[in-house]
Amino acid sequence: MTVSLPSSPPSSLPSDPQALSRLLAGTDGLSVWPRSARPEPDGDVSVGGVSVTEAADRFGTPVYVLDEQEVRERCRTYRTAFPEADVVYAAKAFLCRAMARWVQEEGLGLDVCSAGELLFAVSAGFPPERIVMHGNAKSPEDLSTALRLGVGRIVVDSTSEIARIAALTPSGTRQGVMVRVVPGVAAGAHAKVRTGTDDQKFGLSLADGSAQHAVTRILDQPHLELLGLHCHIGSQIDSVKPYVTAVRRMVGLLALIRDQHGVVLPQLNIGGGHAIAYRPGDESLDVGVLAGRVRAELEDGCALTGLPVPRLTLEPGRAIVGPAGVVVYRVLAVKRTGRRVFVAVDGGMSDNPRPALYGVRYAPRLIGRPSTEPPRLVTVVGRHCEAGDVLADEVALPGDVRAGDLLAVPAAGAYHLSMASGYNLVGRPPVVAVAGGIARVVVRRESLDDISRRDIGL
Repeated sequence: MTVSLPSSPPSSLPSDPQALSRLLAGTDGLSVWPRSARPEPDGDVSVGGVSVTEAADRFGTPVYVLDEQEVRERCRTYRTAFPEADVVYAAKAFLCRAMARWVQEEGLGLDVCSAGELLFAVSAGFPPERIVMHGNAKSPEDLSTALRLGVGRIVVDSTSEIARIAALTPSGTRQGVMVRVVPGVAAGAHAKVRTGTDDQKFGLSLADGSAQHAVTRILDQPHLELLGLHCHIGSQIDSVKPYVTAVRRMVGLLALIRDQHGVVLPQLNIGGGHAIAYRPGDESLDVGVLAGRVRAELEDGCALTGLPVPRLTLEPGRAIVGPAGVVVYRVLAVKRTGRRVFVAVDGGMSDNPRPALYGVRYAPRLIGRPSTEPPRLVTVVGRHCEAGDVLADEVALPGDVRAGDLLAVPAAGAYHLSMASGYNLVGRPPVVAVAGGIARVVVRRESLDDISRRDIGL
């Protein structure tokens, strides 16, 4: 049932004009949209020169609109800020063949976490020697595929992997590896994405000596070449300070390895996890400031310990593709339940599980028609059979929002489709790349036929 919403704002909306302005930024502002986003007089928004409303009408909803130029410019921002470093795109944020080609053309490497991601990237023409293989529990297929294809670096996440990698390495060759170190740095927007402390599943502890033990074992393996150390302290980190602390501790370990083994490791990988803004006013990580502070800490630490400065690697994922994506939904129903007004759309947790997993908050915007109605707080929910299928809780939308309207959610390029599921068999949405006024499908919509072909039970 569709309910006509009252025109007067509820008492739960702030009376202070500045506070109300901040709240409505998700409705009226485009600060967290791709930089090419432009408001149109009819209530529409264009991205990459393409009408978002027309894209929804042409390709159906839900649909992900991905700004190619935004992706490329963000790659260039990292290359400019870190000209002496290896910038490696974290494919887990979002991977398709077009995305692999864009980051390759912009001079970035690629970080993968499975044989599937690796094979997909190589099939798109990505050079395997510029690929880093990650994973806390790499399967035999993951490791054999990495060695067969010749990935540049495998990040060792447990001591049990050392013998496995060595045994799979062809005779007469050496596989480049790094040790993932847990530096004891707590950082990240949610407990589930903090990976720099000892109470989670990734890496080898600096505090209990596990990392040092792994280094010793690798150095004893003639088929393995220890290229350096790796750490990744968390995700959605908006402060430079945790990275500076991590670099300081990693330099200390590099010096200890030199003193104990007489080996100077040439590389240091500090991972990614750089925050982006999901709503106007959210903090993001300044890449230029990060580069300056990390470079200074690395150079000072190496000077104090008498080490040559290692070649730096970093692995941004969300910060490259997240702000480049906008997802568009069609409103299916608006109804009041108790004191709350729910706006139900034709997607949900199957294409974006992040609000349910981490409580992430977004700024949806009505597009496709103008509205002069005062705003009202509503909860945007999905179509799935879970009470937790909430996409945006208590957000301001025009009071006349109704079935058939389009809602666009920015900052949707990362960890949406890459984490999508087949819940309720609704099919995953397509990805439409936009650039220079042209829209093209780079990932088609998953059909019921696609799903049915996997089921061979009859």
